[in-house]
Amino acid sequence: MARRVNYLNNKDMLIEIHRSKNSFASYLEKEHADYDLILTSIDKINVRTIAEAKRAKAKKQSNEIYEQAKANGKKVKQAECEVDYKKIKKDELIFRIMTFDHIPEEPGRKKNPKTEADKKTKLPFPPYQHYKFDENDNLVCVGKSHWVGGMENGYFSKDHGKATNKLAMMWMKLVDRYATRGNVRGYTYNDEMKGQAILQLAQIGLQFDESKSQNPFAYYTAAVTNSFVRVINLEKRNQNIRDDILEMNDLNPSHTRMHQGEWEAALRREKESN
Repeated sequence: MARRVNYLNNKDMLIEIHRSKNSFASYLEKEHADYDLILTSIDKINVRTIAEAKRAKAKKQSNEIYEQAKANGKKVKQAECEVDYKKIKKDELIFRIMTFDHIPEEPGRKKNPKTEADKKTKLPFPPYQHYKFDENDNLVCVGKSHWVGGMENGYFSKDHGKATNKLAMMWMKLVDRYATRGNVRGYTYNDEMKGQAILQLAQIGLQFDESKSQNPFAYYTAAVTNSFVRVINLEKRNQNIRDDILEMNDLNPSHTRMHQGEWEAALRREKESN
């Protein structure tokens, strides 16, 4: 019997988000694409954050060893696969630095720019650079998002990447599952709500910030909820306009309007009788 695959879990979502963002980026070596710690500035790389990155890398390696052992049919305990973070060398670490340094400016994009992002070209997700220590203990840039080619002789590009097919499938499954909820499945424009939600995820799906949360499922669910509510409110507003026009022409409005009128009349009668 085939194992049922659960696409809607944070672990797999984070992997696909990472792969999707990597398609927009360029790295000196393939292994430079996997980061160990996210920081807001290169100045924040110090003794404390280096130790934090080592622990994160050790935990990641421990999980990989454990999963590989299970895949090979071995019965092992998680503790038996633990990697000592003290044995990890400093030059093995990759730091993701959130920065706009390599992003070109776009004057006039916003009338009153309030942040650095408002002054730069609009991007599908916040830009970053990857840094590591070289053999001389100097920090060197080994990767850039929204970039093609080498770190010194490459060029900016924001359109050459895309979300992975698996991540797109996750978005669609999430929307399909949400559309079956009792509070939305009865609407005749359910398909329109689903289409709006998928469009919204395609636009903001990669803007998820891994440095602030490890729960993309909640982030995507909130976006889907907002999309469904937006369509419902728009349809209700249009329906009210249609009902007003029908009543102005002495025609019967929709059943929803008539039921609402009957309900309000019943409340008034009950209030007057009391």
